[in-house]
Amino acid sequence: MNRLASVTSVLMLTLSACASLGSGTIGDDDGHGSGSNGTGSGPDANCPAVNFMATQTTPSIQLLIDRSGSMGTQLPNTSTTRYQAMRDALVGASGVVGQLQTKAYFGASLYSSDSPCPHLYTTAARQMNNFSQVQQLIDSQGPGGNTPTPPAIDQTVAYFQANPAPSGSPPIIVLATDGLPNSCASGADTQVQSIASAGNAYTNGIRTFILGIAGVNDSFLQQMANAGQGVQAGQPDAKYYTANSPADLQAAFQAIIGGVVSCELQINGTVDTAQASSGTVTLNGTQLTYGTDWVVVNGNTIRLLGAACDTLKSSSNPQVQASFSCGAVLL
Repeated sequence: MNRLASVTSVLMLTLSACASLGSGTIGDDDGHGSGSNGTGSGPDANCPAVNFMATQTTPSIQLLIDRSGSMGTQLPNTSTTRYQAMRDALVGASGVVGQLQTKAYFGASLYSSDSPCPHLYTTAARQMNNFSQVQQLIDSQGPGGNTPTPPAIDQTVAYFQANPAPSGSPPIIVLATDGLPNSCASGADTQVQSIASAGNAYTNGIRTFILGIAGVNDSFLQQMANAGQGVQAGQPDAKYYTANSPADLQAAFQAIIGGVVSCELQINGTVDTAQASSGTVTLNGTQLTYGTDWVVVNGNTIRLLGAACDTLKSSSNPQVQASFSCGAVLL
């Protein structure tokens, strides 16, 4: 059995919070203000817990795949090209799109400097059970041209705006590239523009996960990951992914897409992300560490990370609980 399928679809999270009823007033059990200290802050012994339902998300994932000329290069110690390995990892016999096509709305775009640059070859739709379209698109093209990553990201953002994700489905870009970005014609370095484009996608509500194939500069990948996932100064770095073999590619796509599908829990309320680190989250009774095991995404999603994500996916009846200070919950 695919262990992703074993996770229950609905979980209960209990978030402790106090609802402020006005300046100097904090609600008690009866909904009346105690207001004794006149500050409007600090916990009240009678403050009730606020219960939120949390459901696993059904993300809308646009695969944005570099098909520049270097994707025709063989991976180290193999006879498999980067493009073929990418193809196998996504739509091969055990590819991640086939495994998860009933759990996500998939679409795909291949980009290079074909005219008009950037030229994006894109599936006709982004939808559930879209394996055939994604496979046909990848098989219809091959490597060629430069790597105009910034405008490719910009076009993908525009595509999401013209074709929005269904209500409640977080829009996601999964960017897979094997080289530093360059312009359509001159080949000039466009790393700064790429980071800005990933940040712009996040500003527009679209997160970008990045996978570097065969030795892309780590500093660039980290900056792209941070920009694409909205990391601010002082916050833990976002995770980025690298692959130097067909097995690495398979594992990286599985980690990125499988994590979004199975390890993001949408809550019907909002948490202040600036105060999220003060919260306490437990999984099956074990307290998790903020930044290492879990983060809050966009205020209304708890994302489990690493080993915590693996535990969630492998548990037949996972129990997740979370509590936040009064000021961290936005009602």
